[in-house]
Amino acid sequence: MVMSGARARFHLPIVATALAILVSGCAGSAAAPQPVPRHVFVIVMENKTPAEALSGPFTASLASSYGEAANYSAVSHPSVPNYLALTSGSTWGISDDSYHVLPKQDIGDQLTKAGVSWRAYMDGLGSGGCLDSPVPYDPGHNPFAFYGGGCPSNVVPFTSLAADLGGNTPLFSWITPDMCHDEHSCDVSVGDSWLRQTVGMITKSNAWTANGVLFIVWDEDDGSAENRVLSLVVAPHQSHRVSNQAYNHYSLLATIEDLLGVGRLGKAAGAKAMTDLVQT
Repeated sequence: MVMSGARARFHLPIVATALAILVSGCAGSAAAPQPVPRHVFVIVMENKTPAEALSGPFTASLASSYGEAANYSAVSHPSVPNYLALTSGSTWGISDDSYHVLPKQDIGDQLTKAGVSWRAYMDGLGSGGCLDSPVPYDPGHNPFAFYGGGCPSNVVPFTSLAADLGGNTPLFSWITPDMCHDEHSCDVSVGDSWLRQTVGMITKSNAWTANGVLFIVWDEDDGSAENRVLSLVVAPHQSHRVSNQAYNHYSLLATIEDLLGVGRLGKAAGAKAMTDLVQT
């Protein structure tokens, strides 16, 4: 409230008493402690049913040691709309794997505006950039290339991950393997070996051990109507647990946004967060 000095008339004892009460009240009320930011990692694999994905021994060991969402479904076929759902809360009506320029209404833009550090690490990203780097890189598996018609500077080659894990790790790290490492075009054993190495790097980092969380999810199954996929939650000091709650990609986006302290985009707003597998 702004008071006019010309018209406000106070006796000094009254002013002194009021100030004493105000100071006493401020001194007696401590600010609520802010939650410590958690580092969030996401790895998106490709085109396998839960049974197929779990045929990889390392993947199976993660499922038996950490959290598994056993009733998790993708939201569409083919791949692109699932990547868009995971990053914006909408498929944007897209039902193909073609490139489309979309509005900048995604988690990357959301985090940038909120001042939350993030990076997307793209396996195979080269001098051709986010749209023209050669196979086995796939721009359809890089959703951040769609929003605004190009990649922000936060999108970097996967080779940058190791140095970031050893230094200034962003609070949100999205990781896309190339078309062989993600099990799209190569055997599960190849992707499983890649996961062993990559997850090993993450779980040895201070960013993960200091209450971080890693989500590993498959974008879609092998084309069935049910479209059930494997979704894992890997966090330190977490015992093995299995959730039978019905979750999907919107649930995962909601969980990530809750962990990072930002609002929920699109259909994530009405989704159930995966709180029985990770505390948000």
